[in-house]
Formats: sequence, C-alpha cells, structure tokens
Amino acid sequence: MSQLPACPQCGSEFTYQDSALFVCPECAHEWSGETAAASEEARVVRDAVGNVLQDGDSVTVIKDLKVKGSSLVVKVGTKVKNIRLVDGDHDIDCKIDGIGAMGLKSEFVKKA
Repeated sequence: MSQLPACPQCGSEFTYQDSALFVCPECAHEWSGETAAASEEARVVRDAVGNVLQDGDSVTVIKDLKVKGSSLVVKVGTKVKNIRLVDGDHDIDCKIDGIGAMGLKSEFVKKA
C-alpha cells in the first residue's frame, strides 16, 4: 500500500485519496496532491531579456503598447513598480500611473 501524506491542517494520518484530491476524515480538509511550493517552483516568468521576474519587482516597458478598449498608449520606457505575477496569457498584473490597473505580457517588459 502506498504512503499517503498526513493532513496539513490537523496532522491526522487517516487521510484517503478521492480522485485528484486528498481528504482528511477527521477535520474534512481537502487538498490537491501538489504542494504549494512545487507549483510555485514550476512557474518561472522571465522578461524579454531572460531575467527571472518575481512579485514586487519593478519593470520597464520596452515597446509602445495600445490599451485595448481605449485610445491610451503605454509608452516605451514607462516604469511599472510592484508587479504581481499571475497565471494566464497576461502574466503580470500591475497599476500604471495615468492608466490604472492592467495586465501585461512578460515579453514586453525588462526588469529594472
């Protein structure tokens, strides 16, 4: 029989697997088989030059970017502070002065 992990919430050893989830019968906590550290480690976001980006970094835009749905343009050289990395097509969430909250693709920024 394979060794199942103990419950991360209460430490119970009486866990069982239900499809892709592990379940604790004592506290009813459910969690996926992947650990949070493994999923963070698997996702590496790099800028246009190849530098690894992290939450809280500052980046500089390297290409004029049209803002969809408006006539605004994010100009080359715009510095964006305190980025947040997210999953999806646009992997950076940020706030740009004068424009507001928006998503950027990492291929159009360079780490500052």
